[in-house]
Amino acid sequence: MMRICNSLSLSIAFLTITLLCAGPVHAEHDGKVQILLLGDSTTEGSVPRRHIPKGPHLEDVIRELLAAEKDLPPTNVINLGLSGEYIRRLLDSGRYDKAASKLPGIDYVLIRYGLNDNAYRENLAENFPKDYHELIGRVKNDHPKATIIVTTVIPYGDEATSVRLNQLNEQVAKAEGVLLFDLYPRYAAELNRGPDMLNYRRFPLDKIPENRREFVKPFVVAGNPGTVEVLDNRLDAHFGHLPGWFGDRHPNLAGYHVIGDETAKFLTPIIRKQFAKPQ
Repeated sequence: MMRICNSLSLSIAFLTITLLCAGPVHAEHDGKVQILLLGDSTTEGSVPRRHIPKGPHLEDVIRELLAAEKDLPPTNVINLGLSGEYIRRLLDSGRYDKAASKLPGIDYVLIRYGLNDNAYRENLAENFPKDYHELIGRVKNDHPKATIIVTTVIPYGDEATSVRLNQLNEQVAKAEGVLLFDLYPRYAAELNRGPDMLNYRRFPLDKIPENRREFVKPFVVAGNPGTVEVLDNRLDAHFGHLPGWFGDRHPNLAGYHVIGDETAKFLTPIIRKQFAKPQ
């Protein structure tokens, strides 16, 4: 586990950590395989953390599933995902330097960007790969022993955009000679069981019928009284007919279990080959 002011666990989002603690971020690396996650809100999971602080959250799912493989050494999964982030912002804000560059003993770095880059970065086809190459260069320099893994985006928005982003991810991985973890197919397959089973519901309170606003009070976000938020389908029976009720596609806890399960499956043979305990 990371030792941050000797009080906070990895399950608290990085932004909260930086606000509460002035000290540097350190990873506990002795005797543990160190896995670093870099990405946007679909990595961080701030809304599930707000509702279920104790999780398990993405990093916990990955760590616990890897621990179930008894021939693997213990792992420490460090989740530095941040909502709204894209590669250029990660680099230009100084967050990469402060949070990730000095972590000791990093063995694997899984990077998953593209959704916010698509929204905020101009000339994406040119600048997204350029930014990605810059980030990977920094990671290679700061963590020369680490295995770098480019991860595809999950289904979010229209399929054509996801395909375009993942083609760019694949091109970057190939050009850099690093591993590509194609997460998209598994997540898409799980959505075939129910298109809204892996995302939470976030909806403006003023779009709820007036005679139902008292009813939804328990689901209004503390500190943001204009938003109704629920992690699962319990309110679909009442509001599923409202336009936009299912519009937010961010993962709920079930979605993070899919991401965590597929990540652990991907990492297991790689870690086994490099770090498996002698039988």
